[in-house]
Amino acid sequence: MHWLFWVVLAILLYTVAAGYIYLRKAAYEREKADRIAFPEEGTREKSVWDSIVFYGPVLAIKTDRVGFFDRYIRYTPILRVYATLGVVMVAIISAGIAAILFLSVRLTFLFRPEPTGIYAPQNIFLIPGINEYVPSTVAVWFAFVLTIAIHEWGHGILCRVENITVRSMGALVAVIPIGFFVEPDEQELEKSRGMPKIRMFGAGITNNIVVGTICFVALILLFGMVVPTGNPVIAGVYKNYSAWDAGVPAPSVITAVNGIPVASRDDVSRILNATRPGDQVTLTLDAGGEVRDYALVLSEWPEELGLHHSGFMGISYYDGAAIKEGVRESLSFPGLIRFLTIPFDPTAAGQALRVLAFETPETRFYEEPFPGFWGLVHVLFWCAWININVGIFNAIPMVPLDGGYILKEGVERLFERWGLSKYAIPVVSLVSSVMVVMLLALVLLPYLLHI
Repeated sequence: MHWLFWVVLAILLYTVAAGYIYLRKAAYEREKADRIAFPEEGTREKSVWDSIVFYGPVLAIKTDRVGFFDRYIRYTPILRVYATLGVVMVAIISAGIAAILFLSVRLTFLFRPEPTGIYAPQNIFLIPGINEYVPSTVAVWFAFVLTIAIHEWGHGILCRVENITVRSMGALVAVIPIGFFVEPDEQELEKSRGMPKIRMFGAGITNNIVVGTICFVALILLFGMVVPTGNPVIAGVYKNYSAWDAGVPAPSVITAVNGIPVASRDDVSRILNATRPGDQVTLTLDAGGEVRDYALVLSEWPEELGLHHSGFMGISYYDGAAIKEGVRESLSFPGLIRFLTIPFDPTAAGQALRVLAFETPETRFYEEPFPGFWGLVHVLFWCAWININVGIFNAIPMVPLDGGYILKEGVERLFERWGLSKYAIPVVSLVSSVMVVMLLALVLLPYLLHI
């Protein structure tokens, strides 16, 4: 069904559930007020309804049992160094993402993309199952919840490190589609100035980037344990060539050629080297456990593949060893960029790396080092991918994102030193407005340019 159906259904279900909870909460509050008015009726212990609050239509489940954040005060020197380095990283990311947004808007004007694929509205938001590139799987939801939790955890820890009281923490329901929050003391937060406040705002982003990077490195190291099969695996077929005409499935494994068993691509090549275009060969293929013979009339080789005298089947092989090597070489800036594009990369290289993120048929062409290997690979991928992307997004210099609050505090303190305090808020508002306009442009321009 269309993604919009599921969005509307989720909103309706939430509305019904939230309405019921709201009415029960209201009844509890009336009863609580009566107990206060008539103390002779006795008091009750704190109820679960005391932990439920509404912020407009958003339901929150909160607790004031946040004393465990105080445990981190003993590590104040280390955590301040960690957070300060994080602020430097966030500043670099903020400048970089602002430049990327500007370039993206410019390219959108130049290439005028259709409002489909990554430009479709449902794919703007990182909502599993709604975003067509982010599946609704256990691995994705685990990573999604973990990402939000460690982001807010960072804010809570740095609040106490910077002597800001944490009043409560909790979960927000129906915030795309769930969120967590840490509620600092507003007066103490307002009194905090300069680097202590900046470190607190940057802690969530720092946590996301650090955890995402750790998961990224762990993923690469873990994938190094897998052993690619040596069997000749057909990854794809060339359109309008022999294999295409014969209906050869991909992926599938060649087990025999003309009845001769084969165990590797070299075995297949030795047999085909003795053929000529127009010859007929019989491939025995194993496609997901179904073994069938396919008769192929060999074609001539395409000119772009070089001069060959033998017959051409029109297939491409799945090279697990090359993919494993490519993953190993991802420990670089270009490798990280390629990693971030895996879910929506339509190129052959991008499709080959989808084995890291999705349950694909190609996983059976590797020998797993232990049971549950691929499940762990997928968890690490999504923990890395979502953490890094959420960290980057929150670093956008735009209020109310963390990057915007860091910009605001930095500009206010800098302009205060220069005696230009009255210009601080207008400058921050201008930068935030420019960021909002560019984000909206990326969403709306694919539609507006095709009216």
